[in-house]
Order: sequence, then structure tokens, then C-alpha cells
Amino acid sequence: MRPSPASSATTPAAHAEAASTLFADYKELSKPGITAFVVVMAASGYVLAAPGPIAWAQLVGLMLGTALTGGGAGALNHVLERDHDARMARTAQRPLPAGRLGVPAAVVFALGSVAFGGAVLWATTNAITTALALATVALYVLVYTPLKRRTVHNTLVGAVPGALPVLGGAAAATGALDATGWALFAILYLWQLPHFFALAWMYRDDYAGAGFRMLPSAPGGVAWTARIVLVSTLLLLVAGVLPAVVGPAGLLFLGGMALLGTAFTLPALSFSSEPSDERARRLLLASIAYIPAFFVLVVLDFLLRQAL
Repeated sequence: MRPSPASSATTPAAHAEAASTLFADYKELSKPGITAFVVVMAASGYVLAAPGPIAWAQLVGLMLGTALTGGGAGALNHVLERDHDARMARTAQRPLPAGRLGVPAAVVFALGSVAFGGAVLWATTNAITTALALATVALYVLVYTPLKRRTVHNTLVGAVPGALPVLGGAAAATGALDATGWALFAILYLWQLPHFFALAWMYRDDYAGAGFRMLPSAPGGVAWTARIVLVSTLLLLVAGVLPAVVGPAGLLFLGGMALLGTAFTLPALSFSSEPSDERARRLLLASIAYIPAFFVLVVLDFLLRQAL
């Protein structure tokens, strides 16, 4: 006898599939791409600023706490932007606008993640790092998210919480907000501008249709986008070498960051001279390649300094 639809829906395979779908939805709610980015940046700040051998328990606690607070911030962003996400083709199938998760469940997940992440950071790092992580959540959710619908300059503000994790990572290693931490903050702040303006250019019609105010779509915004991309990339070239000037980073980091920054200016110059979708795509790909290259330089420089 063939099983009825009602009985087949309760099979172990059906339960496993439902659990897998639910896990995938909560994972998407935490914005894993952005969360992974902030975890890597926090770890980079820790490794670069570390005055001696790595305290692994502290580094693991930093990464776990940053992942939880970052994921919670991403989930709260999903909650606040669910109606706008429903209007964009690339976000309409996210868990909340698609109806696969409810708002109460998402809010509980988000607040629980932030609270647990803050507790982990408090227990394994220090008060400065914990405060910076919670400030990141507050700025991202309460300031940057609503500004996306109010001003075309939201990216300039949103880059602040995006750069705080690397400052928090450095503070976890040193116990202070020192010159190295602020130099790393400058690198991450400036890197975000060409990265997100390239995205804003490529998806300008989607953003406008969803009610987000982005600079490329504003009157005179094309010229301003081009200027900001070029200036921020040139400043990034300078900021990239600062950890070797004011902090413990060595010649390997100095030379590598000079080459990396120079390479990044090429697609920025191309885009700023004549903005187009193809040139924005190249700029975006260059910005994506910048981060793993930066992390590799941080690790290699640390290993070399420890070996000397």
C-alpha cells in the first residue's frame, strides 16, 4: 500500500528536510557573508596587533563572539528591511519576505545571538572589545539601516560599524585603542567605500525600486560616486602602509600592502574615469580579492616577526 500524503509528510526524511531548510533560513538570516567578513577582520586586527604569541583561547573567543554579535545584527537588519527586501528580485526570497520565518522568531534569534556574543566577548577579551562589538550592532541596526531610506550618504555612515570589528580585534590583543587599531580601522573604512559604491552602481535600479536612497541614483550622483571611489582608493593606498609605520607590522606587510593598494587603484581609476556596469563589476571583484590578500599578508607578517 502506498503511504498517504499525510503519513509521508511525517517520515524521518521529511523531518530532516524541514530541519535542513530551517537551518538554512536561520543561517541566511545571520548574513553569513558579512558575518564571515567581520570575523576575519577582527582576527586580522588581533593577529597584527598582538605583542607576542597568540593567546588562542582569547582569539577563538573573539571570533565566536564577533560571529554571534555580527549575525544578530544581520538578523535585525533582515527584520527591519523585510518589506523593502520583498520589492527587490535579488532579496525577495529571503526568509522573512518569503514567509518561511516569522518576525517574532527572527527577533528572538537576533537578540539571543547578540546577548550571547556579548557575553562571550566579555568573558574572553575585555570591556573595550565588548563595547565596540555592541556599538557595531547599534550603529548598524539603529543608524545605518534607517539612513538607507533617508539619505544618499548612508554608505559613508555605514562604513563606520563595518570597520569597528578590526579595531575591536586589535583592542582584544593590546587592551587599548592604540595607533595600530586606528590604522586598521582606517583601512577597513576606506576599503568599504569603493566596494559598496560598486554594488550601489550595479543594483541602482533595484535599490531605487525598493525605496533605498543610493548615491548613484541621486542628481549629480554619478560624478560624486566616481570622485568618492577614486579618492577613497587613493587614501586606502596610504592607509594600507600605516600599520608598518605606527605599529608592529614589518617590511613584508609594508611592501605587500603598497603593491595591493596600487593594484586596487587601477579598476578604481577605470571606473571613476567612465562609470559603467562592467567597470563597476571589475571594481567589485578587485575589492573582494583585496580582503583575502590583506589577511594573508597579516598572517605571513606575523609568522615572520615571530620567527625573527
